[in-house]
Amino acid sequence: TFVSRLIVSLGKHFLTLHNTTTCFRPTAVVKMAVTLRSAVTWRISSRLLYSYVPETSLSRPPWPEVSVLDPEEQYRRHQAVVKTVNGLLGTGDYGRLFAVVHFASRQWKVTNEDLILIENHIDAECGDRIRMEKVSVKSVPDNTAAAFVRPLADGRDLVRVEATVIEKTESWPMVHMRFWKRHRYQRKKIIVQPQTVLRINSIQVAPRLS
Repeated sequence: TFVSRLIVSLGKHFLTLHNTTTCFRPTAVVKMAVTLRSAVTWRISSRLLYSYVPETSLSRPPWPEVSVLDPEEQYRRHQAVVKTVNGLLGTGDYGRLFAVVHFASRQWKVTNEDLILIENHIDAECGDRIRMEKVSVKSVPDNTAAAFVRPLADGRDLVRVEATVIEKTESWPMVHMRFWKRHRYQRKKIIVQPQTVLRINSIQVAPRLS
């Protein structure tokens, strides 16, 4: 290590001084001890200085650490949510429903009479009524109860989200320009993206969750 190499070098230097001098000088030993002490102190302080990393957003995230629940506590909370949702569905006093649907590689939080814009054309004509089967979450307005649904499995039986194709159009022309100065290089490309407008007609929930 650095300290051992420093001690060996200082020992060699001390032997050189002892051989060249006729008598033993205590001042040389004191100077060597002071030099060794200052070198070790500087080495330790430099290590502490460069090893300290302040707490930032990279070393520690700003949000608190999430504690993992045990299976029994998680099951108990799940049963409480299911009981609350079933109570709201039984009384019918849940108001407007919200749902998170996955369509065309994107997700939207929608409710009744919402309009969503899809950056592509779908296999449906204007006026056709379609059903969105990939539903992730459905909730009530005050967020007192929310039920997570498995897409393509339980979502078909628990939630039914229907939409109507309102319009199939194209986006506003976007100009993509590439230019390389002093090389007579210039390329211009106009991009027009097909778009489809959907209107959410209704969000229906099964009468009871399991």
